[in-house]
Amino acid sequence: MDYTNKKPEEVLKSVFGYDSFRLLQKDIITNVLSGKDTLAIMPTGGGKSLCYQIPALIFEGLTVVVSPLISLMQDQVAGLNAMGVNAVFLNSTVEWEDYKDSMNSIRRGETKIVYVSPEGLMTPKINDLLHDPRVTVSCITIDEAHCVSEWGHDFRPDYLEISSLRSQFKNAVFLALTATATPHVREDIIQNLKLKNPAVLISSFDRPNIFLDVRPKSRNALEQVVECIRRHLDESGIIYCFSKKQVDTLTEQLDELGYSVLNYHAGLQDAVRADHQNKFLRDQVQIMVATLAFGMGIDKPNVRFVIHYDMPKSLEQYYQEIGRAGRDGLASEALLLYSAGDIHKIRYFFEEAADKERCEKLLQGMISYATGRSCRRKLLLSYFGESYVKNADEKSSESGGRCCDLCESGPLPEMDMTIPSQKLMSCIIRTGSRFGAAYVIDVLLGSRGKRILENKHNMVSTWGIGRELDKNQWHELVNLLIEKNFVTKYGDYNILLLTNDGLAALKNRDKILLPFNMPRGRASESMNLEAETAFSPKYRAGCGAGGGLMFPKPEKKSGFVLHKKEVDFGDDEEAKRIQNALKKWRKRKAEEMNVPPYIIFGDRTLNDIAFKKPHTESELYDVNGLGEKKVEKFGTEILEIVGEE
Repeated sequence: MDYTNKKPEEVLKSVFGYDSFRLLQKDIITNVLSGKDTLAIMPTGGGKSLCYQIPALIFEGLTVVVSPLISLMQDQVAGLNAMGVNAVFLNSTVEWEDYKDSMNSIRRGETKIVYVSPEGLMTPKINDLLHDPRVTVSCITIDEAHCVSEWGHDFRPDYLEISSLRSQFKNAVFLALTATATPHVREDIIQNLKLKNPAVLISSFDRPNIFLDVRPKSRNALEQVVECIRRHLDESGIIYCFSKKQVDTLTEQLDELGYSVLNYHAGLQDAVRADHQNKFLRDQVQIMVATLAFGMGIDKPNVRFVIHYDMPKSLEQYYQEIGRAGRDGLASEALLLYSAGDIHKIRYFFEEAADKERCEKLLQGMISYATGRSCRRKLLLSYFGESYVKNADEKSSESGGRCCDLCESGPLPEMDMTIPSQKLMSCIIRTGSRFGAAYVIDVLLGSRGKRILENKHNMVSTWGIGRELDKNQWHELVNLLIEKNFVTKYGDYNILLLTNDGLAALKNRDKILLPFNMPRGRASESMNLEAETAFSPKYRAGCGAGGGLMFPKPEKKSGFVLHKKEVDFGDDEEAKRIQNALKKWRKRKAEEMNVPPYIIFGDRTLNDIAFKKPHTESELYDVNGLGEKKVEKFGTEILEIVGEE
């Protein structure tokens, strides 16, 4: 069907089966259709792909999508083809005959969207294709645009070459999309892609359906992992580890416990890695244990939990990875385990970094989040410059009103932190109020670092007077004093300054009570978190006293049924029957079509069918996520399942 000159709302409903736009989708699409370069920052699962797919169908010419991963291209094209949209990808995995057929389809104007990698974009074959007089390039979309910035968490030099297209296709509109971009990264994207006076549209970074849980890593971290998996029994999840060795070890341990699990890292052969990813996408395996190489651009909507077995190196990386949970908007969980060992490992790799100071700044943001004692969501959103205010009706949302572990367990009791706070604030003043937290803390700990000796800050009265706390605990105290408005950060280098309240408290020797999580006895340099964990009621409730795994081994399964808790049908037994029957049918149909089950339709659509129980074709069009092509293709079988007795 020709959608040229159709309204975006018409395309949204007839092709994709949705009644209304979400977040900033309509604003972004309007800008793109008007020919205005646009930078859009939207959370993972926020519907970024619709922002170029709908204009692509309305434009007369071709939309080129630059995507970093082959798996993402394949996923997007399979989904579009299932909806009747002619889209192709051109990369090294495509057989030459198929490659030529796709190029000819583009030249004939039959293909509306072509996906290419940043490396492939510069090859002579694709360059000649895009400059063919029969081809009009209407839009160039750069997905995962943060890869163009050295300040981004996943910088890729090949992305820098994309800017050359700006002068080659002067009449094409450019759309840059990303889920994570600090102000510095946004500036880099605009400059490095040479966007022309772009509209910058920033959606909320909040993913209210993801419960944020952070715990100190215990001596037997496997127990903590198993505890989370059992909360999501028979549901799909990703576990991230720092090293290939840790990935393999954890995979073996979970496999021995009877879980459906595979590994993914750069040390595996390409064919093995691709096979493992394919099985995960097709729900043939429940859990993927992986290094950071896995997941970017994976459009699997039913991932219900993401576990970080090790601390990520930055909040940008953490946010990107937890965003792979709950892409369909249904309730999901992100569990982060952290320890001093993780911090030491990350710092070890700083030694080879070109900008160690920047790396440390990013790490401190991650440490502040992990050790913070106030709402995790508030801390996370504030990092990206967004304020978080809990809505009055949030308890009735799909997330069940769950926000984070700290909000759920309640505030920590306040401790008298007057003396450490006075030491810290005095040290800020003694060093001239010209340094960030890391420097001030080094002075308190008595460091003889080069800068400290050059500045003669080893001679100030506060040098070495703070050894009762370790470095990470001092950072926690800094964060608490900032939250209480005694201290503030200033400028690009986050210089610490005392506020008027802080100056008054120091001058008047006011008592300062803070929810500081002080371990019993003197804190060690190694940040011994096992003691802290042992006193946590939440931890005691999840683990046995004997130190071994208290959880029974699950039965070994070749497959599994996803997401038992995605919707509560109450006493509606008919809805439950339809839901289960649709899941089995969807799995069979996906195997026949050789695609992941969510390409047929996602859990939201499945649940909506079970709830609405459509009995006619016209009623199918009222189901969320069923467009014309899918009703035409699957409608009869869906109605048969609903109508079964």
